[in-house]
Amino acid sequence: MSSVSREQTQAKLDKLSAATMAHTPRQDYTVADRLEQQAETYHQHAFLLADDTVISYGELNARANRFAHVLRDLGVVRGDVCALMMDNRADFFAILFAFAKLGVTSALLNIHARGEALTHALSAASAKLLFIGDECLSALTSREQAALAVDCYRVEDVEPRQQVLQKTLQSLQLQLTEAPDYNPPRSWRQGLVGEDSLLYVFTSGTTGLPKAARISHMKWLGVGDGMRDMLEYSSGDVFYCVLPLYHGAAGMSLTSSALASGASIVLRRRFSASQFWPEVRRYGVTVCQYIGEVCRYLNNQPASPDDRRHGLRKMMGAGLGADIWQAFQQRFAIAHIFEGWSATEANCSLINIDNKPGSCGRIAYAEKTNLRLVKYDIERGCHVLDEQGKMICCQPGEVGEVVGMILDLPDVGAGRFEGYTDPQATEQKIYRGVFSEGDSWWASGDLMRCDEEGYFYFVDRIGDTYRWKSENVSTQEVSQALADYPGMELINVYGVTVPGQEGRAGMAAIVMQPAETFDPQSFYRLTEQRLPRYAAPLFLRLSDSADLTATFKLRKVDLQRQAYDPKQTTDPLYVRDERRGCYRPLDSVLLQELGIAESAN
Repeated sequence: MSSVSREQTQAKLDKLSAATMAHTPRQDYTVADRLEQQAETYHQHAFLLADDTVISYGELNARANRFAHVLRDLGVVRGDVCALMMDNRADFFAILFAFAKLGVTSALLNIHARGEALTHALSAASAKLLFIGDECLSALTSREQAALAVDCYRVEDVEPRQQVLQKTLQSLQLQLTEAPDYNPPRSWRQGLVGEDSLLYVFTSGTTGLPKAARISHMKWLGVGDGMRDMLEYSSGDVFYCVLPLYHGAAGMSLTSSALASGASIVLRRRFSASQFWPEVRRYGVTVCQYIGEVCRYLNNQPASPDDRRHGLRKMMGAGLGADIWQAFQQRFAIAHIFEGWSATEANCSLINIDNKPGSCGRIAYAEKTNLRLVKYDIERGCHVLDEQGKMICCQPGEVGEVVGMILDLPDVGAGRFEGYTDPQATEQKIYRGVFSEGDSWWASGDLMRCDEEGYFYFVDRIGDTYRWKSENVSTQEVSQALADYPGMELINVYGVTVPGQEGRAGMAAIVMQPAETFDPQSFYRLTEQRLPRYAAPLFLRLSDSADLTATFKLRKVDLQRQAYDPKQTTDPLYVRDERRGCYRPLDSVLLQELGIAESAN
């Protein structure tokens, strides 16, 4: 039984709900008003800390004002969309808030976007202008610049970089120096309301080209106010930002929470496992947002006598596997880990505020949320329906897909699905007639299960769970079972097609830590101890590095396509040999000996 009652959990969730509900579709209070309000209240207080530089709330607001005045002179007005492509640095915030002051939507571009992906992003956003940091100019050849069909402006980088190649791009530095730093008149954003789009955030793109998800002013503000009230942040907190600002976790959740609290942000251009704790101590960090494999990377660092000497007490994020949760929390003495689940475009969410290891959240009372878990048949790849053709809610222990009821009430922002810039992509994420005629639900694509006490546990993405030897195998559960193999940096499990066989066989791409050696026999023994044989990976791939998105999500599509074909990779490949009790280097002779057809790629 949980030591935390349902009433205790719900009391905290009610704070989140109340703060979120306070922001409405027709309100005229926007993110620009929030910044100007906080700049007045916390004028001298540090907003940003980076590289021994301190930028106060007042200074950041003044920098945003200069950008707003320059942009206005360029003809940028309310309703426009402008794209921003920049590292994590102070001008990212200044430009984003300048756009907000003008009623302009910011399209936040992945700094690694190139060629077709970059052109697609600008087209999907219908961007009028592109503001690109010097550090990202390698993405923009003269030929590509001409093909983009948008005006581009350089934003100079104070950090020494390689020579700027794009001499044809205009810098705004002179105009910024001469621009006024007072707040622009609110009339410049007259008519802007809570439901209007503040940001377009592009999905992580683990498959296909990313989609531009809409984030409104009310959603951005509600997230920050809700997290502040529920997790009790204050102006004395210092947030550590190691994730890219063009992603929702940092660009919305962390930034909006810090701004709502009057707190400070330590801004890092790139996550560094070796510099993480020294910087936490140096800047007095109290809060950090994590995602994906960040905690695993930190846990894989050599032990230090200073591991528990820091002031970091609260970590919020998603993707902390149960396999390292308690070890990580105990090693580094983290008082509170707030593991959650959501998505950039989601209209529902979960958060574990009870420190329940392995859980991504709790629903104390179903009537208090629009989230439901509906039965899903993994073998057939479809939902389980009742006699009337309607979906069925899961009972404790059953695996199902998370869905969120779409609400569209005139004075309520909660429960809305703001969708994407592409109407067709938006429609593809909606289930209709789920429980009754006329209802509509956002489709998450995520499989979970819950227990008797209402705690939810992530199982897998639909499509990642595969079937082998008449059994369902979860890539997530296999990964967690094997994740503590000595010397391993990370493991990426996926299913691959074997010619002549039904279903998909398990394959794992493994990255070892520097100077560590992979031992096929000891890894085989671990699979025997932890997994039923049908779930043990049939194939292994030993890689030097993982294919990760910028937020440390593992990509699987290319790995699945390459499968176990030696012609597709130079990485060492292994195949499971149960007769000899080990994994053996893969070749055609061995595959024939084991009765496994060669990959059809």
